[in-house]
Amino acid sequence: METAGTATEGDPLKRGEDGVEPVTVPPTTELKKKSCKEAFGLSKLTHWRTAVFFFSLFLCLTIVFAFSFIIPCPVRPQYVLTWNRTFSEAATYDFLAIEDTSKDKVMDVLFVLKNTEGSQNNTCADAGLPSPCVYLLSVDGTHGESLWERPLDPDYHWAQCGLEKEKSRNWDCLLSHSDKVTAIDKYSGEVRWQQPHPPGLPSTVPVLSVPDLDGDQASDVALVAPDSSQTQLVFLSGKTGVQIGSTVTLDSIETASHLLHRTPDGAHYVLLQKDTGVYGLALWRIAAQAKEGMDADLKKDKHWEKNSSPTSGLVPVYESNSVKQFLRVGETGDPPNLLVVTENEVVLIDGKNLKILWRFNASSVISEPSFGHYNKDDVLDVVLEEDIGNNTKKVAILDGKSGGVLWEVDLLATPNSPRPASIHTTNSFSIFVFWGRMPSQTNASVPLSSERCSYMLHPLYSNVLLESTSSMDHIVTFKATLLERGRHAAYILLTGPVTDGTEGIVVLSKRKLKQDVPNSKVLRISTGGSSETNEDIKEAFNRLRFSDW
Repeated sequence: METAGTATEGDPLKRGEDGVEPVTVPPTTELKKKSCKEAFGLSKLTHWRTAVFFFSLFLCLTIVFAFSFIIPCPVRPQYVLTWNRTFSEAATYDFLAIEDTSKDKVMDVLFVLKNTEGSQNNTCADAGLPSPCVYLLSVDGTHGESLWERPLDPDYHWAQCGLEKEKSRNWDCLLSHSDKVTAIDKYSGEVRWQQPHPPGLPSTVPVLSVPDLDGDQASDVALVAPDSSQTQLVFLSGKTGVQIGSTVTLDSIETASHLLHRTPDGAHYVLLQKDTGVYGLALWRIAAQAKEGMDADLKKDKHWEKNSSPTSGLVPVYESNSVKQFLRVGETGDPPNLLVVTENEVVLIDGKNLKILWRFNASSVISEPSFGHYNKDDVLDVVLEEDIGNNTKKVAILDGKSGGVLWEVDLLATPNSPRPASIHTTNSFSIFVFWGRMPSQTNASVPLSSERCSYMLHPLYSNVLLESTSSMDHIVTFKATLLERGRHAAYILLTGPVTDGTEGIVVLSKRKLKQDVPNSKVLRISTGGSSETNEDIKEAFNRLRFSDW
């Protein structure tokens, strides 16, 4: 039974309302609860949790505020679709390099100009040079303004850029001018070193970039100079430009062109084009002749050496008495394959074992072959221009795997037409650009020299060409390229007087590749034609997205 005077735990409020005083908790119990709470530090822990929460919130808000308002977002360079730079009373040369010289991830243009005054009010007299002098100029690819210019002693002989990729070099461009060889930093235009040109050595390009031979931890360069009865080689230090060792003379070896080839075993061979074919000479052999012991760190390839001549050391790559040119098939591969052009055939050679992969019968190739992807097999195809008589040329694309003809068209061979070019797309094929004139489009009453056009080929629409009227100025050199990684496809055109070094009006221009699409003419070049309308064809070109190789 429940005692009337006792407050129960089950109904404490009701007991209070009835007048019965609630039971008072003994002091010892309250003290015990308080001491347990303090013992575990629960009160202080709650305060710390609150403080950490608000601090984290404050930190997050600060970071968001900084990224939103204080730290600017990366700004993509804003380029103009087309720009032109005109230089009056100037001379230029067949040299054009595409490099990023401003470190903004957009490619810029390097070229050589001969003038009395540069574009930035730098005169030859101010530099202590005779006037007119030679200028190496860097022009911004986004808007065509001059980034820097370097006046040099006249006269100009040759130039080559793109050499900084080797280790420990602080320069990129090498120029031969007057009696000097000068190395220039592409980012600032500063001269890194300048040395007298080796006496009696009229060197030709391309310059060979070779491994470190003098032990200064910088890759070196080799100058190769052919003569009527011999070829001379000189090694220069990549760090200082000082000649390494003595000049090497290869008797009875007259070369028309040369390349540096690296075998799968890591051995380097200088490939020389002779009147009897293409031959390789081991770099270690040449280095040993230049200076005793300089070949110690250079590798040897036993597979190549077993085929070398016991007297000359030459390794036959392809033997023929009618070799016109040879070149690498792209820059990729370990090593890349070699393409040899003779008077009556084109031959692809495996860069590893020197075996012939395929042959194609072609008479009188009239320009240096170029490469691109017509199909999607990831193998570079070959673009040839072949003279077929009657002032007509055949433009043919050969399959890189088999050498078979994938596509061809006949064009009138207009004077001063650049070699074909191509730009890769994200769809695993390339857009091809070539120059000439469609025979059916020619007006017999108009001189042929004034009717030069450029054409674009889309491999998915192989029965159609996009024709655009070209500038009638004399084209000194031309390049189609990407000015940004994966985008901004454009072509760079350098026009000027017909003869190198002759004064006149020089124009450097850039034009976005797609800019010509709206005003281009759609030509159906086969009886089958294409079911798409002209607007569909142009839209297909406009939808293209470009990519690096």
